[in-house]
Amino acid sequence: MNSKLLVICGATATGKTELGLKLAKKFNGEIVSADSRQVYKHMDIGTGKDIPDNFKRQKSEIIFNNKYVNYFTDGIIRLWGYDLADTKEEFSISQYEKVGRMIVNDIFKRNKLPIIIGGSGLYIKSLVDHIDTLNIPRNEILRKKLELMEPDELYLVLEELAPGVASSLNNSDKKNKRRLIRKIEIAKSKYPVEKKFENYNPLFIGLKVDKNKLKKRIEKRVSKRLEIGFTEEVNKLKKAGLSLKDQSMQTPGYRQMLLGLDIKSTQAIWVSEEIKYSKRQMTWFSKDKRINWFNPVNREDSEKLVNMLMKWYKEIDVQKS
Repeated sequence: MNSKLLVICGATATGKTELGLKLAKKFNGEIVSADSRQVYKHMDIGTGKDIPDNFKRQKSEIIFNNKYVNYFTDGIIRLWGYDLADTKEEFSISQYEKVGRMIVNDIFKRNKLPIIIGGSGLYIKSLVDHIDTLNIPRNEILRKKLELMEPDELYLVLEELAPGVASSLNNSDKKNKRRLIRKIEIAKSKYPVEKKFENYNPLFIGLKVDKNKLKKRIEKRVSKRLEIGFTEEVNKLKKAGLSLKDQSMQTPGYRQMLLGLDIKSTQAIWVSEEIKYSKRQMTWFSKDKRINWFNPVNREDSEKLVNMLMKWYKEIDVQKS
């Protein structure tokens, strides 16, 4: 079975989904979203699912968490990875890897090309490379003790348990209690690491635009989402009992609305949060040397991208024959 897949990654608002749809048509592909925000149901506008109007929801034969996994299709292309969890549920990277691999293998069985699209670097890594530590379970007793500690104290604990891991953290990670607790949990775990998983052979395409253009794209996108019904979407979620206690509601835009901020303030903070997020995304992706970077608005880059993909896709056909 062919194990080649295409990954389209990069910061938010760089046109990944738009490119993915074009390539899916050209290369007989199906799209798998790798976005930590779009996994939730009923969060369509604020997370930018942007599902084309002619795509309808269908039920697949894949069962995950005792439920059939849905996809969206126009009868030819399938869009996967949306609406995997209820908004009240916590959804982990481990869960994403499990269902994502089911989806990718289903795409392979139908002789289609999986196209992984997203800006959540850890989601992409879990699906493409596998992360051994994802299967280490939560230690609730340990977590309760660690929650009482400040980030500086947690860092010292991690430094004693796993000095190599501690020294690799950046300043942001050193101040993040949730990440520090998880790393301590992993360091103290005696849980056997799962070694068996299927290796994929990915081609990475990264989309990057200059900072000023990206800022304008983010501003335009946030403005559009507010215009097409985002407030109504949040109000429905509030009526359904969603609050800031829910993991899904920590998403930019939703969080500000639930805090009771007015539209103008929500928009300003939302844009600011998305810009900060785009910087974190690029910091993550810049470390992966497999990524071939292209500017989606540069004609010369677009031609280089098409030529690279044509050559790569022909290699797939040779392997199949």
